[in-house]
Formats: sequence, C-alpha cells, structure tokens
Amino acid sequence: MNVVLISTYALGHQPFGLSSPAAWLMRDGHKVACLDLAVVSLDEAAIRAADLVAFYLPMHTATRLAMPVIEQVKKLNPHARLACYGLYAPLNAELLRSLGVETMIGGEFELELVRLANGDRPTGGKAGIPRLAFLTPERRGLPSLELYSHLRQNGTKTIAGYTEASRGCKHLCRHCPVVPVYEGQFRVVQREVVLEDVRQQVAAGAGHITFGDPDFFNGPTHAMRIVEAFHAQFPQITYDATIKIEHLKQHRELLPALKQTGCLFVTSAVESVDDAVLARLEKGHTRSDFFEVAESLREAGLVLQPTFIAFMPWTTIEGYSALLQALADLELVENTAPVQLALRLLITQNSRLLDLPDIQAVIGPFDEKALVYPWKHPHRDVDTLGNVVFQLVSRRLEQNKTRAEIFGEIWELVLRTPPPALRPQPAVPHMDEPWYCCAEPAPRV
Repeated sequence: MNVVLISTYALGHQPFGLSSPAAWLMRDGHKVACLDLAVVSLDEAAIRAADLVAFYLPMHTATRLAMPVIEQVKKLNPHARLACYGLYAPLNAELLRSLGVETMIGGEFELELVRLANGDRPTGGKAGIPRLAFLTPERRGLPSLELYSHLRQNGTKTIAGYTEASRGCKHLCRHCPVVPVYEGQFRVVQREVVLEDVRQQVAAGAGHITFGDPDFFNGPTHAMRIVEAFHAQFPQITYDATIKIEHLKQHRELLPALKQTGCLFVTSAVESVDDAVLARLEKGHTRSDFFEVAESLREAGLVLQPTFIAFMPWTTIEGYSALLQALADLELVENTAPVQLALRLLITQNSRLLDLPDIQAVIGPFDEKALVYPWKHPHRDVDTLGNVVFQLVSRRLEQNKTRAEIFGEIWELVLRTPPPALRPQPAVPHMDEPWYCCAEPAPRV
C-alpha cells in the first residue's frame, strides 16, 4: 500500500511522529512517503498516488494547520483513506470526521496505523494504551536536520535532533492534552531504540538532542540509564529535557548527574506563581517549590527554562505583577522566552478544566475553527492587558529586542514603575523556536 504521513508542525523538530510509524509501516512492506509541511511543500504527486494519508496531530497548532490540508488532500485524491493520529486526533474526532477523516488514533499509534494499512480494523483505543516494542525511527525520508530548530549558545548555532524516551504521563494536570488520551499512564521506549535514534541523528550532524517526553522523570531510573549510556557514547553531545517542578524537587539528588551527562537546560511548566491557581490546575507543586527548584538547578549548574500560562480566568493584575517580580527575584528573566508572558489558557475538547464550575461560567460554545472553547475573563481589564502584552511581545520580537528589554517594557506597562536593575547574566542556552503548548495568544477585546 502507498502511505503518506503528514506533519504540519512539531515545535520546530524533525517529527518523531513521522519517523517512528514510518519504520513500522516499511517493516510490513508498505511504501511510505513522509511530508513535513513545516519545511516542505505538499507533494501533490505523492498524494494522488496514495492509498492511505495519515496526519500527525500532536498539538493544537498542528491540528489547526492540518484542517485546510485535509480538504486539499480530499480534492487531490478523493479515493484515499484518511486517518489522523496523535494526542489531538481523538480530542477532535467529531470535527475531523466531518472533514472526511475515517480513523482517529491516539496513543501508541504505530501498531494501529499498521493495522489500518494492512486492511484490518484499528481497535480505536478500546483495548487501552498498548505496550509496544518500539522500532528505531526511520528518518531517511525526512528533510535535513539543518532545516529545523537549532541550539543557540554563546553566539553559536548547533544542529539539534529530537527523540522520545517515553510517552504519556502518570499525572493528571487539568489543562494538559496528554491526560484525556493517556489517563495517567505512560509508556517507555526501549533504551537501545532511543540510543540508536540518537546515533543516527548524530551521524546526520546533530550536536544536541532534545528529549521530548512529556516528563522525562516519569520514570527516573529509565531516564538516567539512557542519559548515562548517551554520555558514554556521545560525550561531546549535549541535551535538554522537560521535567515537572514536582519531579525536580522529588529527585533533586539526580540533578548533578544530569549536568555531568551533558544536560544544558531543563524546561518545566511552572504555569503560575499563585498557589490557588496551581491547586486548580492540579500541578502538584507550589510557588515555594518553584523557588526551591530554581535554586537547586542553579546550584547544579543547570539552566531552568520555565514556561507559563500567564492569562487564565483566575489571573489578576496583582497576580501578573507577582509573576514578573518572581522572575526578577529569581534572576530568570533571561531564561524565560517572552512569549511565555503573553500566552492564554487553551480549553480543548475533553479537557479536565471543563469539570470546574468557574470554567463553565466563562466559556462559550466550542469554536470548530479555533478548536477551543473561547472564554472571557470576568474582569475586562485582564483580557485587555493580555491583548496588549501579546501585541507588545510580537512587535518587539520582530524588532529583535532582547528578553531583558521586552521584560522591562512589560514591567513598566503593568507596574508603572521603572524595571528593576537586573544583574548581567550570561547568555542562556536555548532552542531558537520557543517551547510552549496548552495555551493560545490573547484575543482582541
């Protein structure tokens, strides 16, 4: 069977969600073409020749970008079977079916895609999240790593690869899109598969690897065995990972080992510095935990890159000011991508946020174009501030303003005082495509 796998956006990474199922499909004898529309144009000839076209939907932005492409594919090849897979496929199943998509696959999609290509009926997740023996991803059909996001460090630009050592998450944070699909489960990728995937990307020029697990420390023993073997084989290659504040505190004894094995920075979804908001989100950490972890990482020589959802129905002007003050006090201004100070809570289909009465009180009907439940803050001035901050950040990034300069402007806008004098900080290592999910820009009000 001729199979085309399509990705529209994967946070600037070469898509693991194309390379992994491609290996499975090719092992079963199928001809596979991988199209990453973030860096290449749609191959109309490949679409016309396809028997099956499957869209990888790992996040909200990817899903919105895929919708017009689904329409285009239908016109080019009305006889091809259409499928969507990844976190946002089951979350938006009804809408995708209305576009002509036949099959939705959520977690551990490789085996289900093979069943579909073989003419079998996918289980649709009814048997739960399977435990797969993963294959080494097939990356030879994907665009060069040079076309994707790079590591920026001390004025240098390094080609970066991406892999996953686990999927899902054992936590149930209310706003997270992983939760409705995995429901507190996580699955590990075999260590040798992960290392072989790293090996092939290093051979392709990667000098840095992003471990894209929802939480690298869901299985800390598994994670540490991988990075120890990683460092033994590739002592000059650096990496980064995403880890919850809760786990960074719980496993602080592992932080020196992360540093020793080549970890440059850790991304962590702090979301808020307001304990009441963190409790509503069921994040599993407090404001003081965030402060404690920031200091622990600094002592270990690791860079913390916090992410936030700055504007939520519970945000206050005072609370937003407290966030700015916390970043100044912790000397994390340079560590925080400016977009993190402008993002707005995204409420998707099947989100656990919908269980909260105060969310039900502010949302409107589901918007099929935006793929969210739109909401308005109870106090108009907060929505106004969110819009102004988003526009400010967008303009200043286009003007190549520094993080400190943008932070200073936001500070003056909100607190109406000169920004605090920030101690000079060394440039922090970071990817040149900001990391964020579960959030959206502020609406116009």
